[in-house]
Amino acid sequence: MAERISYVLVCTVCKDKNYHYSRGKKKEYKVEVSKFCKKCGKHTPHKEGKV
Repeated sequence: MAERISYVLVCTVCKDKNYHYSRGKKKEYKVEVSKFCKKCGKHTPHKEGKV
C-alpha cells in the first residue's frame, strides 16, 4: 500500500498557509493551484509546502 504524506498549500503573495491535503509519496511534481486566500481576500496562486 502506498504511503500518504501531508502537505500544505502556501499563498505565493503573503506566504500564509491556508489549505491542507495529502498525496502519495511517489509523485515527482509539485502542486500549484489558484485558491482563495483569506488574508489577501482574493484568489491567488498557492504552491505546495511542507507541514
